[in-house]
Amino acid sequence: MTRIAQPADEPGVGADPGVDRASTDRHAQPIRVGLVEDHHLVREGVRLVLSAVPGLEVVGEAAGGAEAFALVEAMAPDVLLVDVTLPDADGIQLLRAVRTRFPRVALIALTMHRDAETVRQALLAGAAGYVVKGARASELVDAIRAVAHGDRYLHSTVTGVVVEDSLRWLHAGSPLSVREREILGLLAGGSSPVEIGHLLGISPHTVRRHIANLAAKIEVRGIAGLVAYARAHDLVREPG
Repeated sequence: MTRIAQPADEPGVGADPGVDRASTDRHAQPIRVGLVEDHHLVREGVRLVLSAVPGLEVVGEAAGGAEAFALVEAMAPDVLLVDVTLPDADGIQLLRAVRTRFPRVALIALTMHRDAETVRQALLAGAAGYVVKGARASELVDAIRAVAHGDRYLHSTVTGVVVEDSLRWLHAGSPLSVREREILGLLAGGSSPVEIGHLLGISPHTVRRHIANLAAKIEVRGIAGLVAYARAHDLVREPG
Protein backbone atom coordinates (compact mmCIF):
# COMPACT_ATOMS: atom_id res chain seq x y z
CA MET A 1 0.00 0.00 0.00
CA THR A 2 1.52 3.29 -1.08
CA ARG A 3 -1.34 5.67 -0.49
CA ILE A 4 -3.04 7.19 2.52
CA ALA A 5 -6.31 5.53 3.51
CA GLN A 6 -9.25 7.16 1.76
CA PRO A 7 -12.98 6.73 1.20
CA ALA A 8 -13.75 4.04 -1.35
CA ASP A 9 -15.43 6.46 -3.74
CA GLU A 10 -12.63 9.00 -3.83
CA PRO A 11 -8.96 8.82 -4.77
CA GLY A 12 -6.80 9.64 -1.77
CA VAL A 13 -3.60 11.43 -0.96
CA GLY A 14 -1.58 8.69 -2.60
CA ALA A 15 -3.25 9.29 -5.98
CA ASP A 16 -2.00 11.42 -8.87
CA PRO A 17 -2.58 15.07 -7.90
CA GLY A 18 -4.15 15.64 -11.33
CA VAL A 19 -3.60 19.38 -11.22
CA ASP A 20 -2.16 21.43 -14.08
CA ARG A 21 1.06 22.99 -12.84
CA ALA A 22 2.10 24.60 -16.13
CA SER A 23 1.85 28.05 -14.62
CA THR A 24 4.38 27.25 -11.88
CA ASP A 25 7.42 29.48 -11.92
CA ARG A 26 10.19 26.93 -12.19
CA HIS A 27 12.78 29.55 -11.31
CA ALA A 28 11.16 30.28 -7.94
CA GLN A 29 12.40 28.65 -4.78
CA PRO A 30 10.42 25.46 -4.07
CA ILE A 31 8.27 25.14 -0.97
CA ARG A 32 10.26 22.95 1.42
CA VAL A 33 8.04 20.36 3.12
CA GLY A 34 8.70 18.15 6.14
CA LEU A 35 6.51 15.22 7.20
CA VAL A 36 5.92 13.83 10.71
CA GLU A 37 4.06 10.51 10.45
CA ASP A 38 4.71 7.21 12.22
CA HIS A 39 3.48 4.89 9.45
CA HIS A 40 6.21 4.22 6.91
CA LEU A 41 3.87 3.46 4.00
CA VAL A 42 1.88 6.64 4.62
CA ARG A 43 5.09 8.68 4.64
CA GLU A 44 6.21 6.99 1.44
CA GLY A 45 2.89 7.65 -0.27
CA VAL A 46 2.84 11.33 0.68
CA ARG A 47 6.49 11.76 -0.31
CA LEU A 48 5.93 10.19 -3.72
CA VAL A 49 2.92 12.42 -4.38
CA LEU A 50 4.59 15.65 -3.30
CA SER A 51 7.88 14.88 -5.03
CA ALA A 52 6.03 14.75 -8.35
CA VAL A 53 4.59 18.26 -7.93
CA PRO A 54 6.62 21.14 -9.40
CA GLY A 55 7.38 23.79 -6.81
CA LEU A 56 7.35 21.39 -3.83
CA GLU A 57 10.34 19.67 -2.27
CA VAL A 58 10.15 17.06 0.50
CA VAL A 59 13.22 17.82 2.62
CA GLY A 60 12.76 15.38 5.47
CA GLU A 61 10.62 12.84 7.28
CA ALA A 62 10.19 11.97 10.95
CA ALA A 63 8.45 9.01 12.57
CA GLY A 64 7.62 10.74 15.83
CA GLY A 65 7.87 13.78 18.06
CA ALA A 66 11.51 13.36 19.07
CA GLU A 67 12.62 13.24 15.43
CA ALA A 68 10.38 16.15 14.43
CA PHE A 69 12.49 18.77 16.18
CA ALA A 70 15.69 17.39 14.67
CA LEU A 71 14.08 17.50 11.22
CA VAL A 72 12.96 21.12 11.57
CA GLU A 73 16.25 22.24 13.06
CA ALA A 74 18.37 20.53 10.40
CA MET A 75 16.26 21.06 7.27
CA ALA A 76 14.32 24.28 7.99
CA PRO A 77 11.13 23.33 6.10
CA ASP A 78 8.68 26.03 5.10
CA VAL A 79 5.75 23.71 5.85
CA LEU A 80 5.55 20.81 8.30
CA LEU A 81 2.84 18.15 7.99
CA VAL A 82 2.09 16.62 11.40
CA ASP A 83 0.00 13.56 12.20
CA VAL A 84 -2.09 14.36 15.28
CA THR A 85 -1.82 10.77 16.59
CA LEU A 86 1.78 9.66 17.19
CA PRO A 87 3.06 6.75 19.32
CA ASP A 88 5.65 8.79 21.25
CA ALA A 89 3.97 12.19 21.45
CA ASP A 90 0.67 14.04 21.61
CA GLY A 91 0.36 15.59 18.15
CA ILE A 92 -1.46 18.67 19.47
CA GLN A 93 1.27 19.35 22.00
CA LEU A 94 3.86 18.77 19.29
CA LEU A 95 2.17 21.37 17.07
CA ARG A 96 2.23 23.84 19.95
CA ALA A 97 5.87 23.14 20.77
CA VAL A 98 7.02 23.45 17.17
CA ARG A 99 5.03 26.66 16.75
CA THR A 100 6.66 28.12 19.86
CA ARG A 101 10.20 27.06 18.98
CA PHE A 102 10.05 27.58 15.20
CA PRO A 103 7.37 30.25 14.60
CA ARG A 104 8.23 30.76 10.93
CA VAL A 105 7.33 27.14 10.03
CA ALA A 106 3.76 26.81 8.72
CA LEU A 107 2.02 23.79 10.26
CA ILE A 108 -0.61 21.47 8.78
CA ALA A 109 -2.37 18.79 10.82
CA LEU A 110 -2.66 15.70 8.59
CA THR A 111 -4.92 13.24 10.37
CA MET A 112 -7.84 10.84 10.25
CA HIS A 113 -9.72 12.79 12.96
CA ARG A 114 -12.70 14.83 11.75
CA ASP A 115 -14.30 15.90 15.05
CA ALA A 116 -14.62 19.62 15.71
CA GLU A 117 -12.79 19.53 19.04
CA THR A 118 -9.62 18.04 17.55
CA VAL A 119 -9.74 20.58 14.72
CA ARG A 120 -10.16 23.44 17.19
CA GLN A 121 -7.32 22.22 19.39
CA ALA A 122 -5.01 21.82 16.39
CA LEU A 123 -5.75 25.35 15.21
CA LEU A 124 -5.29 26.80 18.69
CA ALA A 125 -1.99 24.92 18.95
CA GLY A 126 -0.70 26.73 15.87
CA ALA A 127 -1.77 24.71 12.84
CA ALA A 128 -2.53 26.92 9.84
CA GLY A 129 -4.06 24.01 7.94
CA TYR A 130 -6.08 20.88 8.66
CA VAL A 131 -6.28 18.05 6.12
CA VAL A 132 -7.91 14.66 6.64
CA LYS A 133 -6.30 11.51 5.28
CA GLY A 134 -9.24 10.91 2.98
CA ALA A 135 -8.40 14.11 1.07
CA ARG A 136 -7.45 14.17 -2.58
CA ALA A 137 -3.79 14.69 -3.38
CA SER A 138 -4.63 18.00 -5.05
CA GLU A 139 -6.27 19.19 -1.80
CA LEU A 140 -3.12 18.44 0.18
CA VAL A 141 -1.08 20.33 -2.40
CA ASP A 142 -3.51 23.27 -2.19
CA ALA A 143 -3.20 23.24 1.61
CA ILE A 144 0.60 23.31 1.47
CA ARG A 145 0.63 26.20 -0.98
CA ALA A 146 -1.97 28.13 1.03
CA VAL A 147 -0.18 27.95 4.38
CA ALA A 148 3.21 28.57 2.78
CA HIS A 149 1.82 31.91 1.58
CA GLY A 150 0.40 32.85 4.97
CA ASP A 151 -3.18 31.70 4.44
CA ARG A 152 -5.24 29.09 6.30
CA TYR A 153 -6.72 25.90 4.90
CA LEU A 154 -9.48 23.70 6.32
CA HIS A 155 -10.47 20.56 4.46
CA SER A 156 -14.10 20.67 3.32
CA THR A 157 -15.09 17.67 5.46
CA VAL A 158 -14.36 19.53 8.71
CA THR A 159 -15.49 23.09 8.04
CA GLY A 160 -19.14 22.27 8.70
CA VAL A 161 -18.59 20.58 12.05
CA VAL A 162 -16.33 23.43 13.18
CA VAL A 163 -19.03 26.02 12.42
CA GLU A 164 -21.75 23.95 14.12
CA ASP A 165 -19.61 23.32 17.20
CA SER A 166 -18.74 27.03 17.44
CA LEU A 167 -22.42 27.96 17.34
CA ARG A 168 -23.24 25.43 20.06
CA TRP A 169 -20.42 26.87 22.17
CA LEU A 170 -21.72 30.42 21.72
CA HIS A 171 -25.24 29.40 22.74
CA ALA A 172 -24.13 27.35 25.74
CA GLY A 173 -23.80 30.40 28.02
CA SER A 174 -20.84 28.84 29.82
CA PRO A 175 -17.07 29.39 29.94
CA LEU A 176 -16.81 25.73 28.94
CA SER A 177 -17.41 24.37 25.46
CA VAL A 178 -20.09 21.76 24.86
CA ARG A 179 -17.46 19.03 24.56
CA GLU A 180 -15.72 20.17 27.76
CA ARG A 181 -19.03 20.02 29.64
CA GLU A 182 -19.63 16.50 28.32
CA ILE A 183 -16.19 15.30 29.40
CA LEU A 184 -16.39 16.99 32.79
CA GLY A 185 -19.82 15.50 33.44
CA LEU A 186 -18.72 11.97 32.50
CA LEU A 187 -15.53 12.31 34.55
CA ALA A 188 -17.57 13.38 37.57
CA GLY A 189 -19.90 10.45 36.91
CA GLY A 190 -17.03 8.01 37.38
CA SER A 191 -15.94 7.33 33.78
CA SER A 192 -12.24 6.92 32.98
CA PRO A 193 -10.54 8.80 30.09
CA VAL A 194 -10.61 5.60 28.03
CA GLU A 195 -14.34 5.12 28.71
CA ILE A 196 -15.08 8.77 27.95
CA GLY A 197 -13.17 8.53 24.69
CA HIS A 198 -15.18 5.46 23.69
CA LEU A 199 -18.48 7.14 24.55
CA LEU A 200 -17.68 10.34 22.67
CA GLY A 201 -15.80 8.82 19.75
CA ILE A 202 -12.49 10.56 20.48
CA SER A 203 -9.10 9.28 21.58
CA PRO A 204 -8.06 8.95 25.26
CA HIS A 205 -5.20 11.38 24.45
CA THR A 206 -7.79 13.98 23.42
CA VAL A 207 -9.78 13.35 26.61
CA ARG A 208 -6.67 13.81 28.76
CA ARG A 209 -5.87 17.08 26.97
CA HIS A 210 -9.40 18.26 27.75
CA ILE A 211 -9.01 17.33 31.40
CA ALA A 212 -5.76 19.31 31.66
CA ASN A 213 -7.33 22.28 29.84
CA LEU A 214 -10.40 22.13 32.07
CA ALA A 215 -8.32 22.21 35.24
CA ALA A 216 -6.42 25.24 33.96
CA LYS A 217 -9.56 27.02 32.71
CA ILE A 218 -11.59 26.71 35.91
CA GLU A 219 -8.49 26.97 38.11
CA VAL A 220 -8.79 23.77 40.11
CA ARG A 221 -6.30 21.04 40.96
CA GLY A 222 -6.64 17.42 39.99
CA ILE A 223 -9.62 15.16 39.39
CA ALA A 224 -11.09 15.88 42.82
CA GLY A 225 -11.30 19.59 42.03
CA LEU A 226 -12.93 18.94 38.67
CA VAL A 227 -15.48 16.58 40.21
CA ALA A 228 -16.31 19.13 42.90
CA TYR A 229 -16.83 21.80 40.22
CA ALA A 230 -19.06 19.50 38.19
CA ARG A 231 -21.21 18.71 41.20
CA ALA A 232 -21.49 22.37 42.19
CA HIS A 233 -22.67 23.28 38.66
CA ASP A 234 -24.97 20.29 38.19
CA LEU A 235 -22.86 18.81 35.37
CA VAL A 236 -22.52 15.22 36.59
CA ARG A 237 -23.42 12.78 33.83
CA GLU A 238 -23.75 9.05 34.33
CA PRO A 239 -22.46 6.93 31.42
CA GLY A 240 -24.96 5.13 29.23
